[in-house]
Amino acid sequence: MTLPEGLTPGVWTLDMSHSEIGFSVRHAGISKVRGRFNEATAEAHVGNSLAESSLHASVKTASFDSGDANRDAHVRGADFFDVEKFPEMTFRATGIRGDGEDYVLAGDLTIRGVTKPVDLEVEFTGVAVDPFGATRAGFSAEAEISRKEFGLTWNAALEAGGLLVSDKVKINVDAAMVKQA
Repeated sequence: MTLPEGLTPGVWTLDMSHSEIGFSVRHAGISKVRGRFNEATAEAHVGNSLAESSLHASVKTASFDSGDANRDAHVRGADFFDVEKFPEMTFRATGIRGDGEDYVLAGDLTIRGVTKPVDLEVEFTGVAVDPFGATRAGFSAEAEISRKEFGLTWNAALEAGGLLVSDKVKINVDAAMVKQA
């Protein structure tokens, strides 16, 4: 499988200051709560083809931020991420398929010590050289996971029926990767 136009072999690292790793989850069955992780690293080793390439990413769970201090403390605690025991979530790519701008990146996602296969739908958004001479590549990715499969089972029953937090979580990533010299 050939490389997308402009993507060249080498080591590419995540520029977190120009990237976002976020999620959304249905709350009380009526609204979506969104959040993000403010600290992450990723390194892609791009080979002469996509089949010869690899990616590993790590997210600091304590960097969770939903804009609400009480919720953030709860989600960082033992009911959810348990950041003291599980300070990182990781994703390691295991394969890729597709071409042009649209790909599916298969990989192993680990949350709370539980590893499950996840497919990320990836859009390659191009390569550009910035005013400082750095070569950058852009990607957007989405996936939907079951939080229960990763041991994130805390919930509360609603008076009218149903649960406070849905099982399905949508993951959204907008990443800027910088080619290393």
